Amino acid sequence: MQNIADLVTAAAQRSGGHLALVDATAGTSCTWAELDAAVDAQARALIEAGVRPGDRVVVRLPTSTRFAVGLFGALRAGAVAVPANPDTPGPEIAHVLADSGVVALVGEPVDGVTVVPPAEPGVAGEPVTPTGGGEDLAVLAYTSGTSGAPRGVMLSHRALLSNVDQCAALRPPPVTHTDRVLLVIPMYHSYGLGPGLLQTAAAAATAVLLERFELERVLAVCAEQRITTIVGVPAMYAALAAVDPERLAESLASARLLTSGAAPLPEPVWTAIRAATGLGVHEGYGLTETGPVLTSSLASGFPKPGSVGGPLPGVELRLVDNDGSDIAEPTDDEDDFGADYGRGGTGRVSARGANLFRGYWPDGAHGPDADGWFTTGDVGYLDDDGDLHLVDRANDLIIVNGFNVYPHEVERALVELDGVAEAAAVGVPDERTGERVKAVVVTRPGVSLAESVVIEHCAARLARFKVPAVVEFADALPHTVTGKVQRVRLRGVDTVDS
Repeated sequence: MQNIADLVTAAAQRSGGHLALVDATAGTSCTWAELDAAVDAQARALIEAGVRPGDRVVVRLPTSTRFAVGLFGALRAGAVAVPANPDTPGPEIAHVLADSGVVALVGEPVDGVTVVPPAEPGVAGEPVTPTGGGEDLAVLAYTSGTSGAPRGVMLSHRALLSNVDQCAALRPPPVTHTDRVLLVIPMYHSYGLGPGLLQTAAAAATAVLLERFELERVLAVCAEQRITTIVGVPAMYAALAAVDPERLAESLASARLLTSGAAPLPEPVWTAIRAATGLGVHEGYGLTETGPVLTSSLASGFPKPGSVGGPLPGVELRLVDNDGSDIAEPTDDEDDFGADYGRGGTGRVSARGANLFRGYWPDGAHGPDADGWFTTGDVGYLDDDGDLHLVDRANDLIIVNGFNVYPHEVERALVELDGVAEAAAVGVPDERTGERVKAVVVTRPGVSLAESVVIEHCAARLARFKVPAVVEFADALPHTVTGKVQRVRLRGVDTVDS
């Protein structure tokens, strides 16, 4: 019954003097032995503050050594870690706190919650015996799903550790003991947590941490720290692709593997990176609900632009119709989602494996079915090699850099602005982030609003990635006969006339 924090103990036992984390933002570093001791100190501090097994503890910190210590410390103490964006606005973090019933917080404080300071590496003390593991709930990750408000995804120790093992079984492995892994993606997101922090700990490798992506700083860190592996997102690679090819090749001279996830990687970006570095970017796909990785081109053996590869070892994948049945062989007719693609047409991606979540907090609703299958809202097809290609989503979910944005959340904020009669939010393609949020606003008669006013209003109420990147004004929105807004008609037009 392994506890996720055991990854740190195992790394300390076999490679105690090996660098674990290099926090390039803070200018600090620690070995695996030092990190293990800090995790003990964090666990003791939480227990002394009254945290008991099963209690929820928010870890509200950016990508940093402090986040790693806070997360592993909470898990070692037997608590359920609730990773949270430190920049999340008050109303949204209030929902997370109330919904999860947290008893303590590590990191940026919130009124009414007991704050336990992050422990620092170098603190000595008695070891703490880990509490819990296996099927016990380990992480409650909040993500906006199909219900509008952020929902807690229930991930057990077993699910997260299974995904670590599934990724480690790939060849070449995404992280090896000798790697120096650049982690500049948020570790409070499932992508930064699993393929980033946990995978690095399992290999007892070295993670080089940056709080945010700043191009010049990233180029310098890659060269100075001799980065060998980058866990990235399309926006990062788009910025790197714009760098002079010779300079990029020099900065990434030590790199052996580039991986991308969270959103589709535009083919021109893939091509530019390959031309400059000689390395193809390996793409993958997954969801918070799947622990998170389902597929990778590492499973296929070679990177392929436009494809997110094949299923990981231990993951089963199939495409299903709207009624949940396997899609039929392609015909001359269109299927439920449009024209046929690949060898079997398009369908919703459905997955089964030990890495899947237990359902949504608190009662496990809408988790895998009785046979262990979880059907996503993503639509894709399999090519002749059996690799997955994503073509659309079966719902209106907007994904910005891997973060879920549900239109109703944005629309609720928009209509709170004086002078707004009606509003809709849709996702539109973006080469850097996969998608960006577009708001279409109808003002009340005689009212004139500036785009900047609308954006500032939303920024005070929504997380940054949910704030509309562009605002368009219209005389009216298109509706169905039942009164529903036809969002599909808003994605490809600049204005909507009455």
